Amino acid sequence: MGKSNSNNFIKHGSILAIASVLSRIIGLLYRSPMTAIIGDEANGVYSFAFEVYSIALILSSYSMPLAVSKLLSAKFARKEYRNGYAIFRHAMIFSSASGLLMALIIFFAAPAIENISGYKGLTLPLRVLAPTIFIVAVVGTLRGFFQSRRTMIPTSISQLVEQIINAIVSVAAAAIFVAFAVTKPQVVSGGAAGGTMGTLFGAFFALLFLGFIFMAYKPRFFGLFKNDSQAKPDTIPEIYKMLILTIIPVILSQTVYQISGVIDGTLFGNLYKGEDTSFMYGLYSSKYRVLVNVPNAIASAMASSMIPALVSMWAVGNYKQFKSRLATSVKVNMVIAFPCAVGLMVLATPIMRLLFPTTDYIMSGRLLSWDAIAVVFYSLSTITNAALQGMDKMNRPVINSAISLVIHVVLVVLLLKFTPLGVYALVIGNVTFPLVVCILNWIAVARHSGYSQEVFTTFILPLIASAVMGAICFGINKLFGLIPGNSYGINLLSVVVCMIVSVVVYFAILFVTKGLTHEDMLNFPMGLRIERIAKKFRLMK
Repeated sequence: MGKSNSNNFIKHGSILAIASVLSRIIGLLYRSPMTAIIGDEANGVYSFAFEVYSIALILSSYSMPLAVSKLLSAKFARKEYRNGYAIFRHAMIFSSASGLLMALIIFFAAPAIENISGYKGLTLPLRVLAPTIFIVAVVGTLRGFFQSRRTMIPTSISQLVEQIINAIVSVAAAAIFVAFAVTKPQVVSGGAAGGTMGTLFGAFFALLFLGFIFMAYKPRFFGLFKNDSQAKPDTIPEIYKMLILTIIPVILSQTVYQISGVIDGTLFGNLYKGEDTSFMYGLYSSKYRVLVNVPNAIASAMASSMIPALVSMWAVGNYKQFKSRLATSVKVNMVIAFPCAVGLMVLATPIMRLLFPTTDYIMSGRLLSWDAIAVVFYSLSTITNAALQGMDKMNRPVINSAISLVIHVVLVVLLLKFTPLGVYALVIGNVTFPLVVCILNWIAVARHSGYSQEVFTTFILPLIASAVMGAICFGINKLFGLIPGNSYGINLLSVVVCMIVSVVVYFAILFVTKGLTHEDMLNFPMGLRIERIAKKFRLMK
């Protein structure tokens, strides 16, 4: 760990991205049987419980992987290994204490949160989630340590372990809770609580795995102490000052991001004029948002991998390489984000039918189709957040996110109160929020670093290739729709064929138009294998 070549952060970011996407896919797969067991109303309660849980994580420990990774990377770049390890130890104390405090608050405040939110049956799932907050605090600090050593493998494997256990326990516990429920309120509350039970067990097994890896790596890390720069030891007050000054901006920035979901749910629960509030919010939050978040996991993984590298470059004044790494990350993300957005837009309803055949897949498909473009904006805002944090401009993402949140809230309130859009108001807000953030972030990055992004091969060519891919995909799906019966099997075959053809068409266009070069392919998972295939078919020289 710690040895890196010029493309190491992209490769490890790719590993983490693959693991994150697989985790999200596992999450999608278990959502289908769980939804069939508990129903959309319980799904709405389950989803809102997670919005509250996410806020609690952000306020207590969500920032720890980034904060620990950032601070340790700067220390390790200067070979201050002893100071780095001291920061890690105190970060573990800090995160454990804050995680325990927030867990207790959520547990005892759950009934009050239920009353304020308007979602009946929220107390039990929140109380099941409460101890998870403490466990995730410790897990996050361990992940930050490994990320500072420029390896995403422990984080990646722990994510997969966490999600697999989560999937198994969520479905089993939901079925057990619902089976023993007598009344409808018990079904809603118990079903949602069963789903959250998987999160608790998943986090616990991730902690066991990371703890084992850390203990195995610890002697090797201590061996680095002989190469320590012998810098002046950081005092405990200095360490906590560094932690707080790094954690607070991240907390504020992420809180603004996450609180938009809680605000949306609360506004919808109180301003929506229909009687099916939980049902409609369940469609929005547990189907549409879950699918949109799958490609967003790639940007989040790349950002996690970027930050240690960018911090190290900025700390030693290597600004030219800083800009080069940022440009590479943006291009890799856009090459992935554009086809994901177009694919979700074109295949929204077939995908929803494939994953959630027993629920209203037509309505949820429409929601997804409307908002698929948000994938691009979330990817850009995530990467530019990482760039600003790597430049030690920790307050800028907070300010930009706060500005966007104000615009978002005003827009959603106006649309809910004065238009018949209903749940589509949340969809529109979910597009405008990351759009404003990424515009403001780009301005800030350019101003503080003099950075400018290459446009044609980063944005225009992927957009054109995605549009052509989308048109072909749309045609294929329509042809399958002409087959008599329109069964689930036909829908499955249509989605599979569309995905295979889309990948081939998209990359073929990029290769032919020279939108992807040999250097670019070094940064993609299995990039060299894809390049060899492209050369075999004479798409590349």
